[in-house]
Amino acid sequence: MSTTLIIIAITAVISMLALNNASLIRQLILWPPALNRDHEYYRLVTYGLIHADPQHLLFNMLTLYFFGQAMERLYNNSLGPFGFAIFYVGGLVVSILPTYLRNRNNFHYRSLGASGAVSAVLFAFILIQPWATIFVFFFPLPAIIYAVLYVAYSIYMDRRSMDNVNHSAHLWGALYGVAFTMVMEPRVVGVFISSLAHPHFGRLN
Repeated sequence: MSTTLIIIAITAVISMLALNNASLIRQLILWPPALNRDHEYYRLVTYGLIHADPQHLLFNMLTLYFFGQAMERLYNNSLGPFGFAIFYVGGLVVSILPTYLRNRNNFHYRSLGASGAVSAVLFAFILIQPWATIFVFFFPLPAIIYAVLYVAYSIYMDRRSMDNVNHSAHLWGALYGVAFTMVMEPRVVGVFISSLAHPHFGRLN
């Protein structure tokens, strides 16, 4: 079984258990005072194993399924058999750190969901295949166009702070995914630039 499927299975099981178990949510959710006061740093990862509702879980895991498997070979080839797992866990930590630092003294703040790490996977894929077709609510878009719209929307919503979605984590996850991949395999920069200069539309592979 691929690492992607293992991550999906673990996340789905724990998320479904937590939906009906408030105690489990309290133990796993990112709650800044728990890190500062009790040194429960594991929460920087476990918050990504629980989700607000089944729809939240389904959207993240479907995205991870389609793009994680496409990227897993790259990280495992470069970093060994646990390469993709290292990348994914790093995405969970890096994407939430700015949020944690801003709210480290906020007893009312909580965050959950794997969206930051999933954004890292998605944007790493876009770096590799910028002209692949991504379906957004069944509407086909070139991956690079989707990336521009996604970043613009996330910045706008993060500044407005009008909903309960951690748009900052999405942005930092996307940045991490691109930066990690470029550092790990610098040749992707040239591939990306060449791909942008020669548009070719098609499905992900």
